[in-house]
Amino acid sequence: MARSRAIFFDTCAYPDNLHMIKLFVGLGNPGPDYESTRHNAGFWWLDAVARELKTNLSMDKTFHGLLARVNVSGQAVWLLKPQTFMNLSGKSVAALARFFKIEPQEILVAHDELDLAAGEAKLKLGGSHAGHNGLRDIHAQLGTDAYWRLRLGVGHPGLKSEVINWVLKKPSLDHRLAIDQCIARAVTALPNLLVGDMDKAMLLIHTSKPPRPKPPRPETTAL
Repeated sequence: MARSRAIFFDTCAYPDNLHMIKLFVGLGNPGPDYESTRHNAGFWWLDAVARELKTNLSMDKTFHGLLARVNVSGQAVWLLKPQTFMNLSGKSVAALARFFKIEPQEILVAHDELDLAAGEAKLKLGGSHAGHNGLRDIHAQLGTDAYWRLRLGVGHPGLKSEVINWVLKKPSLDHRLAIDQCIARAVTALPNLLVGDMDKAMLLIHTSKPPRPKPPRPETTAL
């Protein structure tokens, strides 16, 4: 497992930090064949978090995933990329959560979301797995849906029959750039997630920069 490092935030500014996020999970499929596919958007986000926290993940067979630990203001925080393939993600998440006594409300799972356009993201607590097999298994293994999700939009192919092929293929260049920008925006909310200020985190994650206005057309002079 990667060596932990200490990071400090002003937790005194947030007296109710009982549900600060202690376990960040990124969902995806292991291996080079899946590395750049839409289904691995959760992995991409967790990699960005690891870079922000200046830590590296390493394989931990006990918890069936790539794992890192950092200390934030004296509190252990875990980063996890399950290596069980998507359908068994809960095996990894639940094993770590049970061992370190992490409550569901202290877990954030980042995953690809078909119902959001590429470049959009939403943060929510609880709710249906909406057919996402990674979330379905986490629901089952934790015995609850009361954990946080970071929904990273990858768009929808338009036909239900095309969904599997869609998520297991690489996004177009435009979509990948939009997703990467969305991930960078979501990472700016990390300090708020780490102290439990979920309202501020939502504001940062849900708000994207407005499109740049088109320059006005030059006025024509009548002859």
